[in-house]
Amino acid sequence: MNKTLASAALATALLTGLTACSNGTSNSGSGSSQKPSATASKPLTASTAFASISGKISSAKLSGTVTAENDPNHLLGRPNQYTSKVTFTDSRIKAADVAGTEKGDVERGGAIEVFGSPADAAARAKYIQAVTKAMPALTEYDYVNGTVVIRVSHYLTPAQAASYKTAAAHLS
Repeated sequence: MNKTLASAALATALLTGLTACSNGTSNSGSGSSQKPSATASKPLTASTAFASISGKISSAKLSGTVTAENDPNHLLGRPNQYTSKVTFTDSRIKAADVAGTEKGDVERGGAIEVFGSPADAAARAKYIQAVTKAMPALTEYDYVNGTVVIRVSHYLTPAQAASYKTAAAHLS
């Protein structure tokens, strides 16, 4: 009976993670760097990371700041999970492609999640990729830079998505 309950709990956790990932990922363009993610005077947050990235990518516009109260994943501030998160749109994505999606969904542009350690960030990206690997409709580009995970819509071309990786390389 314990084995059945454990299997049911695992299946529920995977299904919840799949739906809560703001529509998944693929390992397309995934990369990682172990750079420090905080300046000497101010720790890096999802908001400051987005400000830096959007300064280099004019088509990116902030669409929301995730709080513990509105986090669809229920991960903000939890052990080994992100400490801050924002969502953004990208004007290069056609409105028709994202009809029926909700504000904050990765398909509309992306999300930036910041973690307490590079290992936690890498684990999150790996988890998203594992959960959605067999579901092409839920794919996304994920870029890891130190404690930051940048999740980018699959509606962008590989070159467009790579611009986020390039912009993220300047975070520190």
